[in-house]
Amino acid sequence: MDNRINFTKRRLESLPPAPEGTRVTYHDAVTPALQLRVTHTSGKTFYMRRRIDGQSERVKLGTFPQMTVEQARRQVAELNGAIAKGANPAEVKRVAKEEPTFGEVFEHFIRHKRNRAGQPLSARTVEEYRKVIDTHAAGLKNEKLSKITPERLKMLHKGVSSPAQANKVKAIISTVFNYARQEGITALPNPSAALKNKFIPSRERFLLPSELPRFFAAVAESPLADFFLLGILTGARRSNVQAMRWVDIDQAEAVWRIPMTKNGLPQTVPLPPEAVAILERRKTEAVHGEAFVFPGPGKTGHLVEPKWAWGAVLQSAGITNLRVHDLRRTLGSWQARQGASLAIIGKSLGHKTHQATAVYARLDLDPVRQSVESATAAMFEAGGIKEPAQIIPIRRKASA
Repeated sequence: MDNRINFTKRRLESLPPAPEGTRVTYHDAVTPALQLRVTHTSGKTFYMRRRIDGQSERVKLGTFPQMTVEQARRQVAELNGAIAKGANPAEVKRVAKEEPTFGEVFEHFIRHKRNRAGQPLSARTVEEYRKVIDTHAAGLKNEKLSKITPERLKMLHKGVSSPAQANKVKAIISTVFNYARQEGITALPNPSAALKNKFIPSRERFLLPSELPRFFAAVAESPLADFFLLGILTGARRSNVQAMRWVDIDQAEAVWRIPMTKNGLPQTVPLPPEAVAILERRKTEAVHGEAFVFPGPGKTGHLVEPKWAWGAVLQSAGITNLRVHDLRRTLGSWQARQGASLAIIGKSLGHKTHQATAVYARLDLDPVRQSVESATAAMFEAGGIKEPAQIIPIRRKASA
């Protein structure tokens, strides 16, 4: 009797139980070393059978249908790779038995992943990754990697109602699997590779000319006025402004050199006169030895969460649906109003695109500075502040 068949889910489900007291072994026509044993009670178990160091060895992989055909084939490929590297039968069986769970690999990733500069993941990134996985993908933590199929991830991805959160779940899982492959933890293909991101409508919110007077007036009353003003004057990401260091600011050249941005690259930010004036004042008021422009009492040593102050500004200004990140977008929109090219805007905001990267590399800072200064001057004029370098009088309620 030829028991060599093409393993498919439907075909294996239709296999009859073995005669009482016996077991029937089927061989996969696609993956020669893969076998399926069927008992008289219809139990079905995958094995890998091949010669290792001259001895015929059988390695148990998992039970069907808990382990799918695709997973079993991938496991055989992984074990064959271990054998090719000289692993002995005991090591091969250990690899099959001790396959890590997603949760174990995730923790390894959190502890050992390094960015391009050799730095570990930031505390904020670790916290965000843990929250996303715990909220939306906790069920994966105890699963062996080989049991996480594309079909399962599609259902998980579909079940997350927020498109942004769903895409973030996909991105983190994909990153962890890629890390596991790069570190030699697994040879399994990335099951999230076939997932498509959910569509997120582009956000085009920025401060309108009619909103600027109210916005600047409300900011003037905020204890974090300098923070919000530097956000709109530099167009930098919130996290970079929060972690702005005095050592990275060259007041003589009026530039701020950010060591590392979100896209993994450093950025040189031209500082318009209004920003320079704010920094000069804060420098004179700073406590000796402070490393950050906006120091804070927490572990980071700098300001962490401006949400409470931002909410107060919006309420006072009567402005809705505006985020701190929209200050960055506001600068870009006002640069466009002043006729700046997309390349100049991208350079000033530190954007990274495949099409424009080469163009940005050829730009010097002068046209970027001119565009930023023109845009910030126009914003202040629209906000009722006529002199280009005039700074909003701040009634300081508390140290920022």
